[in-house]
Amino acid sequence: MVNSFLTKTIVATQATPVIIDFEDVTFQFPDDDLPMFRNISFSIQAGERVALYGPSGCGKSTLLYLMNRLYPDNCDGDLAGSITLWQRDAASFAPGEINHRIATVFQDPDTQFCMPTVEQEMAFTLENLHVTRPEMERRITETLDMTGLTPFRKTTIQTLSGGMKQRVATACAILMQPEVLLLDEPLAHLDPLTAQQYVEWLNDLQWSQPLTIVAVEHQLDLWGTFFDRALHVTSAGMLPAEINPTRSSISFPKRSSAIQPEVVFDARNVHVQVKGKKLLEDVSFQLQRGEIAVLAGPNGSGKSTLLKTICGILKKSEGTLESGNTLPGYVPQSPEQLFVTQRVKDEIRFSNNTKEDEITDIMIRLRLNEIEQAHPFSVSHGQKRRIAIGAMLADKRPVLLLDEPTSGQDESALQELFHLIDARAKEGFAILIVTHDMTFAAAVADTIFLMNHGQLTGRFNNDVVWQQSQLLEQHQLVAPIGACLHV
Repeated sequence: MVNSFLTKTIVATQATPVIIDFEDVTFQFPDDDLPMFRNISFSIQAGERVALYGPSGCGKSTLLYLMNRLYPDNCDGDLAGSITLWQRDAASFAPGEINHRIATVFQDPDTQFCMPTVEQEMAFTLENLHVTRPEMERRITETLDMTGLTPFRKTTIQTLSGGMKQRVATACAILMQPEVLLLDEPLAHLDPLTAQQYVEWLNDLQWSQPLTIVAVEHQLDLWGTFFDRALHVTSAGMLPAEINPTRSSISFPKRSSAIQPEVVFDARNVHVQVKGKKLLEDVSFQLQRGEIAVLAGPNGSGKSTLLKTICGILKKSEGTLESGNTLPGYVPQSPEQLFVTQRVKDEIRFSNNTKEDEITDIMIRLRLNEIEQAHPFSVSHGQKRRIAIGAMLADKRPVLLLDEPTSGQDESALQELFHLIDARAKEGFAILIVTHDMTFAAAVADTIFLMNHGQLTGRFNNDVVWQQSQLLEQHQLVAPIGACLHV
């Protein structure tokens, strides 16, 4: 849990003007039968910290895109109602003008990178603002130092972990010295300790310079008392604001292990080296039938690399990987990489390994029946992730690899994901999950594998690992709320 902050008190005076104002806003995409939301009204004052939360797919990210004028300027959506920014009609801003004042960090950081290295990406950002070379060098150096990214200045972005990419994207946003910072689930790919540090860093940043922060977030508990207000978004509108919002972690039912004494996956002495850099070193572990294992550790420790190696995306340099006659099923951090059809329902049906009633059950449980006719690329990030997970659950591979399956999911979706994974384990499937959500990990896992610096540092029973505070600290993990710790 993030330490409490001394938060600013926002007072409605002339000194804190309204800079974002939505009045009776309705927005609909042309191909949709119903609006994304109806008659949304709210305002945000300068210097506020506001969270937007609500069910996955309810339009939270769309609200951010209306604030920064990405919508409707760059899509065919129909907008009704009034949006004003700094007391001006939002439509009156010239193309690109608002982006000097409102910076955005998107849910999937890969979508906003244009250049190969961290330094080049930051320079590209400033070149678009016509910043002079000496000023560019000063800003880049200061921002890298502020964000702890100085060691990665010359690093190729696509070699970084998802969490590190998120930090780079945020650094590029801060580099622009905006008045408003829009964040779309910024903690989704960060390990627990890095998430804490990120929130603390944002807190210090806002005190050091005038900045309004608006964040889409499902995991409000990770933010402590950071936000002044939380706005609950629904498709029918917006519920009254909650002042100084806090949340406790989601609770899950207790599950019983379904592990059987049969090894279905075996990795022995696996090494991965790319361009002379060691990514994995001497990794060995086994998965048994019916076992649910979580792979946890710091950002950049090699977790996603291991999953990609197991399923053959990355080539191992040494060692053996054995999973019988069938390759493991794999859901990556960017789920759209898996999509091959034009409709959500067809994605779930694609493998033809599951009966129609089971497909219907998966879709209802993951709330995909609501969007079954939609194109998989047209839905929210959280819904895309559930589509990819549903497709792999329907494919019924004996071993299933899930990379950050909880990202972008609301409480209801997490509960159903828990039950579906548990059901597959009871059917004899082995499941390996990379996640930074320690509450979900503690609820669903039989086994916790810890990883650091490209090496597997231990295998632990789920009920043991959370009691070892020193071990957790070494791996930048935080025990879920309610766990009893000792050194």
